[in-house]
Amino acid sequence: RTGTANIIIDVLDANDNAPHFHQSLYNVKIMENTQADTVIIKVEATDRDSGTNAEITYSFGQIFGNVLTSFKLNQRTGELAVSGTIDYEADKKYSINIKATDGGGLSDYCKVIVDVEDTNDNAPEVTLTSITSPFPEDSPLDTVVALFSIMDQDSGDNGRTACTIESDLPFMLKATVNSYYQLVSQQPLDRERVSEYNITITATDWGSHRLTSTRIINIQISDVNDNAPIFEKSYYGMQIGENNIPGLLIRLVHAEDQDTEQNAKIRYSVLPGKVGDQPVSSYVSINSETGNLYAIRSLDYEQVKDFQVTVRAVDSGSPPLSSQAMVRVVVMDENDNAPFILYPLQNGTSPSNDLVPRGAEAGYLVTKVVAVDRDSGQNCWLTYELLKATEPGLFSVGAQNGEVKTMRPMNKRDTFKQKLIIGVRDNGDPPQSTSATLNILLVDGFSDPYMKMVDIPKEEVVEEEDRTLMMYLVICLAVISFIFLVSVLVFVAIKAQKRRKCVENSGMNFPVGPNFQENCGDADAGSLSRAYNYEVCLAGGSLNSEFRFLRPLFPVFSVEPAPNQRDSMISAGSQEVPSHAEKSDLMNQ
Repeated sequence: RTGTANIIIDVLDANDNAPHFHQSLYNVKIMENTQADTVIIKVEATDRDSGTNAEITYSFGQIFGNVLTSFKLNQRTGELAVSGTIDYEADKKYSINIKATDGGGLSDYCKVIVDVEDTNDNAPEVTLTSITSPFPEDSPLDTVVALFSIMDQDSGDNGRTACTIESDLPFMLKATVNSYYQLVSQQPLDRERVSEYNITITATDWGSHRLTSTRIINIQISDVNDNAPIFEKSYYGMQIGENNIPGLLIRLVHAEDQDTEQNAKIRYSVLPGKVGDQPVSSYVSINSETGNLYAIRSLDYEQVKDFQVTVRAVDSGSPPLSSQAMVRVVVMDENDNAPFILYPLQNGTSPSNDLVPRGAEAGYLVTKVVAVDRDSGQNCWLTYELLKATEPGLFSVGAQNGEVKTMRPMNKRDTFKQKLIIGVRDNGDPPQSTSATLNILLVDGFSDPYMKMVDIPKEEVVEEEDRTLMMYLVICLAVISFIFLVSVLVFVAIKAQKRRKCVENSGMNFPVGPNFQENCGDADAGSLSRAYNYEVCLAGGSLNSEFRFLRPLFPVFSVEPAPNQRDSMISAGSQEVPSHAEKSDLMNQ
């Protein structure tokens, strides 16, 4: 007998199969600055075993660099994710080895290549290499002021840069090799107008989202001596009173220099000149540092009324520059001179006596006191007054002109010798005065003891004067009569000549009818003819000159003719008097 049985054989797995990756090499691209925990790839391996022998665990193999700080790996799923900062500028590519291990200890490897793509996350950087500051203002054009470079760590268009500065500056940029730029001058510089420049350099990349960076550089402009000192005024007017104290300050002159430091340091001096026959340096001096002008000597208005001084201002630059200003010093008058009597002389050696006839009426001019004052202005305005007199009511003195006149007629009781003291005072402050003494003699006549002259009878003198005057009058009358007679003759001759020329011209150009009578009036008829005789005046020269005017030579009298003569006169008048048309033709000719 046979018996059967089913035998179930369970084959137990042995870890005879290692894990196997589907790909031995993985390539993946990521953008830099990818956020953390972002899964970039998942690696997968399989194991033909089962059970624990098929349980696979993923881990990093041999790695280099900062892979551990940038990525993390899921041991169960094989997902590779970002764990740190991905910076293209730090690492552009990562090579990551991943190991798959089963439960029995068998393993397999794969490689993940991670390429990092650049993003425009870096702004351009301006690096200053050299700079010239301060920069001389007289530097020629195209002189290099600064040298700098522009760097951008990005790549491609993200790393391409452009550089600019403000457009209103006297500088420009010139690009050189390797992203270097030169800042050069393109316009003349003037430190007195702009002493420094703050130049902003702007660098911009070409990325899709453009990034920009700026840098400010300061350029100081150094001074050169290109400006001469300039006085506040080209002409100074100064005043100083006479009799001043030597060394008195007159006034300050001041000049400005737009340069700086040594180039702006000014020294003043007085140029050589003359005041009269004396050098100007003997009158004034100037402080070379401050420009204060001083009077060296005491000035006298009566000797020097004004003078001019040329002041020079020189800076301390190299070469030095200078300018000049004219200073006019006017000496102001002071009342330091008393009036001086010119007449009568007051020398005391030979006193003069003025004679006044006793028959003089009130207002008789005796003499005139003449005085002068060397001062000027109101200091020389003189006033005369009678200070003392033998008889106060007999004489008076004009306050302005110094005329001495009698105030009343003389009488026999008046003293023969009169003495007057006349004071002369100027109008200064304080006023100064002087006096003059007059001796006046009252006489009955101007006889020899007083006048030292030959006595001539009064009647003979009058007759001689009358004869002389009469002779002059006769001569004047004769001359005037002769001139008048000559003028009348000349006038009549001219008029006659003109009348004769006009009649001749009239007879030549305007013939009349046969009944024309040369005389204008008919004595037998007892009435005036109505015929008109016209005077034709032509312009000088040819007979063909322009026709000026036509007027009757004689006046026309309105006389009514007799009835029996009216027809004959009308017929005669029609032959003698031109018609209106004929007059028009004459006028046109």
